Amino acid sequence: MQRAAVSVPANIAEGFKRRGPADKARLLNIAQSSLEESRYYLILAEDLGYADTKEQMIVLEEVSRSLEAYTQHPSFLDFMNSWNPLNSGRRPTRAKALESLQTS
Repeated sequence: MQRAAVSVPANIAEGFKRRGPADKARLLNIAQSSLEESRYYLILAEDLGYADTKEQMIVLEEVSRSLEAYTQHPSFLDFMNSWNPLNSGRRPTRAKALESLQTS
């Protein structure tokens, strides 16, 4: 359970620093998969009577919604659709990416 939970932010962070859209998408997908794995472990712990996991499920749902919103945000989708590996000038800087999120 701990490995799956720690994998979520680790893959988000790694995906954030990747230049190409395929790498970003792959790592964000891995983060979403780790969230689902964590959800399974929480359900299992509840079903087996090991713990009351209602509070953890609320946090997991919030993280899941945030990650889904990020991957569906227009600026992220624009980057994914317009990135050209042959034109390194097209790669947005972190400041530009954050700026575009704030202005949308």
